[in-house]
Amino acid sequence: MDIGSKIRELRLENGLTQEELANRLELTKGYISQLENNLSSPSMTTLFSILEVLGTDVSDFFSNQIEEQIVFKQSDFFEKENNDLKHKISWIVPNALKYEMEPIIIEIGPGGSSEMDDPHAGEEFGYVLEGEITLFINKKKHIIRTGETFYYLANKEHYLHNHTTKKVKVLWISTPPMF
Repeated sequence: MDIGSKIRELRLENGLTQEELANRLELTKGYISQLENNLSSPSMTTLFSILEVLGTDVSDFFSNQIEEQIVFKQSDFFEKENNDLKHKISWIVPNALKYEMEPIIIEIGPGGSSEMDDPHAGEEFGYVLEGEITLFINKKKHIIRTGETFYYLANKEHYLHNHTTKKVKVLWISTPPMF
């Protein structure tokens, strides 16, 4: 493990110069530089003090756990088109199956539909970003327009249908993940 680089990374995350860190620890700037360049190793007491000043502890410092991704860019999305149903689904949080909910964006062309979902445990929420869509829950129809939302228990057969001549875009979130 590269202890010096981790100390440097934490110091920079805390917005401290080597001199500022050294002053808080009653050490010299030169010693901090030696630590960060792996030219010297700190005693356990000094390491504990450094980590305390940098807002972490020994277990987090030595953890090999990869930092969880929080922000997802469009390049992270996974897309799938269904030409028969005239829709495209974008999974906007990769690997959402490991989470409690799964957000997608579904774009449905004129006359198109989402897949028919059989009844299942969970809840679903949607926000119409563009256009006007019909939500079918069993045989009951609900018209939802741009800027409006829908929310229901998913214990009945359900799907979306674009009854218009324009493309529709919907943010759709399912819990547990189902898409």
